[in-house]
Amino acid sequence: MVWSIQECAAQDCRAIGEGLVAYNLRQVPMTQREPFISVSKKAVDESGTLLAGCIAEIYCWNVAYVELLWVDERYRGMGLGSKLLAEVERTAVEAGCTLIHLDTFDFQAKDFYLRHGYEIFGVLEDCPEGHCRYYLKKKLKA
Repeated sequence: MVWSIQECAAQDCRAIGEGLVAYNLRQVPMTQREPFISVSKKAVDESGTLLAGCIAEIYCWNVAYVELLWVDERYRGMGLGSKLLAEVERTAVEAGCTLIHLDTFDFQAKDFYLRHGYEIFGVLEDCPEGHCRYYLKKKLKA
């Protein structure tokens, strides 16, 4: 067999993801109807301007993952991040999740997540150089 390594197009990335999901589901059957369910939330003002947002999803086995949580710098310290995170967690619990996880950098929101009951389960040092990336989890309660 002859093969080469090439750049991926968008459809290649989708096929790779679908292949991995198919493999994973043969190992551990899915516990929900769809492999990925968005539970993303946003905060907007009265004119609809985006103030903050949390991109999160529930995947295959009723586990929630927070990909991003962002609050516009002008609105930090007002509780928007806490309210968004709580709403994502509430939605995840309603969907049957008992675990949520995420990652953050030392210059981002590690202490914020620790205050909200998350615990560190891994640290990647020098990512980027001179900094740490923290992996956190939280058991969710119904």
